[in-house]
Amino acid sequence: PWCDPCERFFNPNTLNADGTCPSCGERLADPQQRGWRSVPWHFWLLLAAVVVAIVSTFVGIVILRRRGVYFSLLTLALSALTYTIAFRWTAVTGGEDGLGGLKRGSIGPFSLDSALNYYIVVSVISLGVLYVLLRLVRSPFGHVLMAIRENQLRATFQGYPVERYKLGVFVISAVVTGFAGGLIGFQNYLVSAEAVSVPFSGELLAIVVIGGMRSMLGPAIGALFFILFRELFSIWTPNWLLWFGLIFVAFVLYSPGGLVGIWATLSKRWWPA
Repeated sequence: PWCDPCERFFNPNTLNADGTCPSCGERLADPQQRGWRSVPWHFWLLLAAVVVAIVSTFVGIVILRRRGVYFSLLTLALSALTYTIAFRWTAVTGGEDGLGGLKRGSIGPFSLDSALNYYIVVSVISLGVLYVLLRLVRSPFGHVLMAIRENQLRATFQGYPVERYKLGVFVISAVVTGFAGGLIGFQNYLVSAEAVSVPFSGELLAIVVIGGMRSMLGPAIGALFFILFRELFSIWTPNWLLWFGLIFVAFVLYSPGGLVGIWATLSKRWWPA
């Protein structure tokens, strides 16, 4: 949830030279604003990722000192605080209307305003990020993280700086999420406060839990499940979110491994080694 405020503060359609956020008409008419638009779109994505890394470092230092329910309450409170700032600081974030008029730009002769071209670019970026994350998981750094996940006390006794490792992976997670938030902003040509709301954060958490928290493929499967459930089940009832919540609770109670865990269990029964 930290990606979109940074996108609001640092995208080329947000601020004038004096730090104010004019109306859409003023943005289009202001020659200085048109100068901001000439900056390549990928520069703003990288800048947003850097800003997210800095912000998440300070946030992680604060909230990672707590565990269990206190950690959950802190993350919930910070999410609510971020949404309130984004929703009410109209002069900077656009408030309820958000910030529109984003320009995707182009890569050489290929215009990213084409849905197909933008889809290809996002797919390539996603595959690149996935490759980096897979290499990270299989590196010594990733092995230490898995040891901390399985038994944090034992990892501490072995001499690993557990808090530093947790802060490092927290920052990496925030940067990846912030980068994705920037891509969503350019996809919709709009950055709104809803992307940092508490309900949206809850949806992301449910997607990860339903897909499977201990698998790299789990969140992707959870996202696919959520989208299909929302699009198909909403046809039959406007209260589809209630049923999705019940399914989420069922996964938490009876299948902590998510859909990936269910498939692993079934595959062991059907094809025993």
